Amino acid sequence: MYPSNDINTPINLTTHKSLSLHSFERKLILVTLDIFLLCIALIIAVIIRTELLPNLTTVFNYSKWFVTLALVWGVWAAIFDSYNLARAASSTYSLSAVIPTIFLTSISYLFIPWLTPSLENRGQAFLFIILALLFITTWRFVYVHLFSHPAFRRRALVIGEASITEQFVSALETPFAKKDANPFRGTGYELIGFMPTSAPNQLTNLPIPPIQPTSDLSALIQKWRIDDIILSHEVSDVIPDPLYESLLTCQETGVPITNIHSVYERLTGRVSSHANGRIMMLLNSRQSSPSYRLFTLLKRMIDIIGALCGLLILLAVIPVITLLNALFSPGPLFYRQVRVGQGGVPFTIIKFRSMTTDAENGKAVWASSNDSRVTRVGQWLRRTHVDEIPQVINVLRGQMSLVGPRPERPEFVTLLSQKIPYYRMRHSVKPGVTGWAQVHQDYGDSIESTQTKLEYDLFYIKNASTILDSQIILRTIVKIFGLHGR
Repeated sequence: MYPSNDINTPINLTTHKSLSLHSFERKLILVTLDIFLLCIALIIAVIIRTELLPNLTTVFNYSKWFVTLALVWGVWAAIFDSYNLARAASSTYSLSAVIPTIFLTSISYLFIPWLTPSLENRGQAFLFIILALLFITTWRFVYVHLFSHPAFRRRALVIGEASITEQFVSALETPFAKKDANPFRGTGYELIGFMPTSAPNQLTNLPIPPIQPTSDLSALIQKWRIDDIILSHEVSDVIPDPLYESLLTCQETGVPITNIHSVYERLTGRVSSHANGRIMMLLNSRQSSPSYRLFTLLKRMIDIIGALCGLLILLAVIPVITLLNALFSPGPLFYRQVRVGQGGVPFTIIKFRSMTTDAENGKAVWASSNDSRVTRVGQWLRRTHVDEIPQVINVLRGQMSLVGPRPERPEFVTLLSQKIPYYRMRHSVKPGVTGWAQVHQDYGDSIESTQTKLEYDLFYIKNASTILDSQIILRTIVKIFGLHGR
C-alpha cells in the first residue's frame, strides 16, 4: 500500500529506524561472523586428538594460524563474490557462493606450511571442513531470514527529476539487478515514494508512489521514519530555495542525503551513462593525484610480470594449437586486427585465430554468441579464453594492460561514439585483456548491451585500484576454469 500524499494521514509502519543497517555494517557483520566461525571450526579440529592446544588459553600463542586463515578466506571470498549483499540476502545465491569458498579455503589452507597447524590425520582435516561448512552455512541461513527482514531495510525518499528517477528504477528492475543488486531483498533501500521538482504529470511511468511537494520535509520524514533521502538532481541543476532549506534541515538532524548516481553505482557496479556532466567531473578528478600515479606505476610493473608469465604459457600452447589448426581448421595461426587504444591511438591486437579465414570479407561485423563463423578449434579456444593469450605481446609493448576496458574496432568506435554519450571516455586508460565489464557481461552485440558494458567500464575507470584489478583477475581465472568463455 502506497503512502498517502498527506503527511498528517496515519500509516502502518513496518520498520523502525534504529534497526536500519548501512551496507558497510551488513558487510562487517558478515565478514566478522564468517571468519569467527571459521576460526572456531579450526580450534575444534586442532583440539581433538592433538597436543597443539591442550587448553583454550594457548590459542593466542598461534595467532599466525588465524591471520593466515582470514587472508586465505578473503581471497576466495573475493573470487566467489561472497560479500555481494544482494546474493547474501538469498539462501540460494548465498550458499552457492560460500560453499565453494569454504571448500577451497580449507583445502588451500591445509597445504600452507608453518603458518598453519599440522593436523595429525586426515580425519581432523575432514572435521575442519565439515565444521566450517556446518557453522557458516547455518549462519548464512540465519542472516537471510533475520537481516533480510523488512525491519533491516533502509527506507528512502527520492526527490528530484522524474526522468532520472525513472532510469534509476528501471535499472533496478533488470534481470541482472534482480539477481545481483536488488535493493528490495534487504540489501539496501525500500523506496517509500518520489517527490518531484518537475511537473507531476511526468510521474505516470514510475512504479513508486508520488508524493506532493511540501515545505515541511522534516515533518514528513519524521512521520514516515525515512532513513535516507536520495536526490535525483544533476550537479548543474538548481535546487529550489525552499527545498534546499528543507534539505539542510534534514541534514542537520542526521538524515543522510545521497545522490542517485552514487546509489546506482553502489547497487549495480556501474556508473550511469545518463549522468551527464557529473561523469566527467567524477572520472577526471583522480588522474593528477600522486596516489593515482603510484597506482599506474605499480599497475605497469604487474603488467610486465604477468605478461612475461603469459609469454611462457604462449610458447607452451603454440605447438598444440598449430597441430589442431592443421587438422581441423587450416589457415593462419594468429589473427591481427586494428583496435583503438589509450588516447584514441590505433594499434594492432594479436590473438589466436578462432574464426574462418573469410569471416568478414573486409566488412566489420559484431561478434555474437553461437557465431557461425567460429571454427571447431575456435570454439574451444574461446571457451577457455586461450585465444586471448597472444595479447600478452601487446601488454609487453605497452599498448594494453592486463586489466582495463576491452579495446574496440575503429569502425565501431565511430558508430558508438555518436550513439552513446561518453563512449570515448573508455580511451582515457589502457585497454585490457580482461576487465570489470568482461567478468559481468560477455557480449556487446547491440547498442543497448554496449551501453551497459560502458557503464561497467566507467565504474572501473572511476574506481581503478590494485585491489579492484586483483579482484578482476581472480574472477577471470574462475570464469576460465568454469569454461564460461565466448
